[in-house]
Amino acid sequence: MYEKFYQLRERPFALAPDATFLYLGRHHRHALTMLEYAVVHGVGFALITGEIGSGKTTLVRRLIQSVDSKVAISLITNTHRAFGSLLPWVAHAAGLRLDTVSAPQMYEAYLQHLAAEYVAGRRVVLIVDEAQNLGPKTLEELRVLSNVNADGHMLLQTILVGQPELRATLQRADMRQFAQRIAIDYHLGNFSAQETRAYVRHRLTIAGGLPDLISTEAVALVHTSAGGVPRLINILCDMALVYGFAEQQHRVNAALMTQVIQERVAGGLLPLFDVSCAAPAPLQGG
Repeated sequence: MYEKFYQLRERPFALAPDATFLYLGRHHRHALTMLEYAVVHGVGFALITGEIGSGKTTLVRRLIQSVDSKVAISLITNTHRAFGSLLPWVAHAAGLRLDTVSAPQMYEAYLQHLAAEYVAGRRVVLIVDEAQNLGPKTLEELRVLSNVNADGHMLLQTILVGQPELRATLQRADMRQFAQRIAIDYHLGNFSAQETRAYVRHRLTIAGGLPDLISTEAVALVHTSAGGVPRLINILCDMALVYGFAEQQHRVNAALMTQVIQERVAGGLLPLFDVSCAAPAPLQGG
């Protein structure tokens, strides 16, 4: 809609996870390094958590793009409370079609798959996104499945990615055995003010636009309102570009961003801080 007006190749703040746009702030850089370490050195379990909208899924997609052909990635993304037995989902993520076999046959077929990958010189890494939806019973099933080894080597590595509720589950007394298997553990924090500014400029540049299309003052307002949460930053910046296009403003200034924030705060759907109780300055071209 506004791409041509702002001379952009694509929308810079779309909400769909896209590893091309990943900005490696301090927390995301550390998390990616730990994930790469986990994959390279074959640790059994790794855990990455973060609040809603912190960029966990985008980070996972970057990791998947970076691994070499010796690593076979299985990804489960559609977890939910009524997940049921984990094994059919794990088998499906590995590309195995075992819907018509019994549970013991499915288990045996998956073990054969792990063994075949090991013989071929490939390590299997299972990534479970939105893992906060897995209950203790399902997590215990995952722990048992990970016990498979050959020649002293684990045949299955697992990366759990989820919201902080996942940590609460793993801190339960009956989950201590599982928690002690986690070798890599990191929580994604939010962007600092400086990182928010760099993040906005980074995404604008990747999309082919001017890095200062959104003014420094406007980005400062975004950071204060969004608290450094990437998804909320995207929502505010995307809406600001829509508003700017409607007003035919060639640059998003603080007054326009204030209006965007106040109207989204009034909507009550997003956890935003209202940056100003005063009316915003008149918009150009209004």
